[in-house]
Amino acid sequence: MAPESHMSEPICLIENRDRKLFVCDKALRLLSEIRQLVVVVAIVGRYRTGKSYLMNKLAGRNSGFPLGSTVQSKTKGIWMWCVPYPGRPGQTLVLLDTEGLGDVEKGDTQNDIWIFALAVLLSSTLVYNSLGAIDQQAMDQLHYVTELTERIKAKSSPGGGSEGLEDSAEFVRFFPSFVWALRDFTLQLELDGCCITEDEYLEHSLRLKKGTDSGRQIQWLPPMNARKCCLLNVLRSVGKLLFPFPDYRLLFFSPLVVLANLVTTYVDTIRSGQAPCMENAVLALAEIENSAAIHDATVRYGELMDQKLKLPTETVQELLGIHAECEKEALQVFLARAFKDDQQRFQKTMEQMKEGFCQKNEQESSKLCWAVLMSLSGELEENIRQGVYSCPGGHKLFSDDLKEMEQRYQEQKKGVMAETVLQQFLKEKENVSRAILLSDKALSAKEKEMAEAKAKAEAAQREQEIQKQKQAELEQKMEDQKRSYELNIHQLEEKMVKERDNLLKEQNMMMESKLREQEALLKDGFQKEANRLNGEINQLRQETENIKKQSRLAEALGGLVEGASLFLPGTRPKILGLMASDLVKRL
Repeated sequence: MAPESHMSEPICLIENRDRKLFVCDKALRLLSEIRQLVVVVAIVGRYRTGKSYLMNKLAGRNSGFPLGSTVQSKTKGIWMWCVPYPGRPGQTLVLLDTEGLGDVEKGDTQNDIWIFALAVLLSSTLVYNSLGAIDQQAMDQLHYVTELTERIKAKSSPGGGSEGLEDSAEFVRFFPSFVWALRDFTLQLELDGCCITEDEYLEHSLRLKKGTDSGRQIQWLPPMNARKCCLLNVLRSVGKLLFPFPDYRLLFFSPLVVLANLVTTYVDTIRSGQAPCMENAVLALAEIENSAAIHDATVRYGELMDQKLKLPTETVQELLGIHAECEKEALQVFLARAFKDDQQRFQKTMEQMKEGFCQKNEQESSKLCWAVLMSLSGELEENIRQGVYSCPGGHKLFSDDLKEMEQRYQEQKKGVMAETVLQQFLKEKENVSRAILLSDKALSAKEKEMAEAKAKAEAAQREQEIQKQKQAELEQKMEDQKRSYELNIHQLEEKMVKERDNLLKEQNMMMESKLREQEALLKDGFQKEANRLNGEINQLRQETENIKKQSRLAEALGGLVEGASLFLPGTRPKILGLMASDLVKRL
C-alpha cells in the first residue's frame, strides 16, 4: 500500500455474524498490499466505554471508528484502519477496534473470549480500556486474560493436540505490549501520603492480598482464582498505565509480514472449534510466505540476470561471477520476507536457476559455434563435392584447408561450447579425411598409415582437452556452490546473532518478571509461594547461560528456523517465545 493510498475510513476486518467470526476479503486485499513497516495496535474493553473514540484520537482524527451516544454497542467484530504513522514517514499504523466485551444484547461470553484472543494474537500493542480506578470489578473484567491460557496454544503436543500457556512466565513471552488506559480517573496518585507514579499505582493494584477464613490466614489472589496469578504476572511484565489515552511513543514498532494470512489462519481455526496454535500458524504461514518470498527473490534474480548477463559467455566463470552478484541481492529479497526456511528451499532454487542459465548458455554457444562453422566451411564443403581433393597430394591440401578454417574459427568469440562443437565437427569429417587419404596416390602405404595414426592421436588429444575443460567447469560450479552455501550461512549467522540478542532480552524480561513476582510475594508474606519460584528462576538462569554460548548457536543453526527473527505483526514476544523454547531444548 503506497503512502498516498492509506484508508480514508475504517473497514471491517473480522465480521461477527450470528456469533461466528468471518474474515472480510476486501480488508485482506488491502492488508496484502501493505509493504511498509507497521505497528498493529488493538483495543479491548467493556462495551460503551469509549474505545472507538480513543482509537480515533490515536489516528489523529475526530471521527472514523463509529461512535455512539446510546447504550447500544456500535462496533461489531474487529474493524481495521490503516493510517500514516505520525512522525514516521513511509510507515503505517494499523488500528484494530474490537467489539465491546460483555454486551448484554449478545449474551455470549465465549464469543467475547475469541474476540479478545484475536486482539492478543494480532497486535503488537494491546490497549485495555476501562473506567475509573483499578478495583476488584476492573480486575474481574480482565478475566479474559486468564481464559487465554486455555484458548491459545503455543506448540503442538506429541499426541497431536496442543500445549497451552498455563505457566504465567511462558505466557509473558507471547503477550503483546500491554497498555491499561483508565478513563475518567479522578483520584490523586498518592499512597500512604506519598505521591506515586502511574506504574507504581499499577504495581500496587496487582499485589497479592491475604484474607481470613474462620480465623485462619489464607492466601487470596484477586480475583480469587489461582490461575489468575497469570494475569498479575503478565501485567507486571508487560503493563503500562496511562491517563486518559495511550501516547504514540509507547507503541511497539514491528515489521508487518503476513498479517492478512495470519488473520485468516486464526479465524478459520476458531470457527472450526479448535484452539489457535501459534506453532501451527507459523508452520502454515511459513509455507505461504516462503513460497511468496522465493517467488519475489527469483523474479528479482531473473531481472538482474537478464540485465547483466549477455549470452553466451566465453567462460563458465564469467557466468558464475554474474550469478553470484545477482544471487546476493536475491538473497536479501528472500530474507526480507521469508522465515522458517529449514529445508533450504531458496538455496536449492538458486542452484536450479543457475543450472538453467548454464544450460541456456551452452545452448546459445552451441548455436553460435555451428553458425560460425557453417559459414567458414562453405568453401571446404564445395571442394569436397567437386572432387578437388581427389588427386595426388589431395590429402595434404584437404588438411591444410581444414586447419586454416579451424584457425579462423578460433579467432572468433563463440562461448563455452567452442571446443566441444569443433570436436564434433572434426569428428564428422573423419570419414571424408580417411577416404581422401586412402585415394591419395602421392602417398605410400607407410605414409598413409602414419597420417591415419596422427589424425587419431590429434582427435584423442582434443577429446582429452575437452574433458579437462569440463572437469574445470565442474570444479568451478562446485566452488560456486560452496560460495553460495557460505553466503547463506553467513547471512543466517548474522541473523542468529541478532536473534540471540533478542532471546537474551526476552530471557531477561522473564527473569525480571519472576524476580518481581518473588519480591512482591515476600513483601506480602507469601513465603511458600516465593520459594516455589526459586526453581523457575534457576532454570531461567541456566537457559540464559546456554543462549550466551555462541559456539552452541552454530550447532543449533541447522535446526533452528531462521525466519522467526522476522516477527509476525504483533507477535514479537510470541515468536521469540517459541524460538527461546526451541533453542533451549536444542542446547
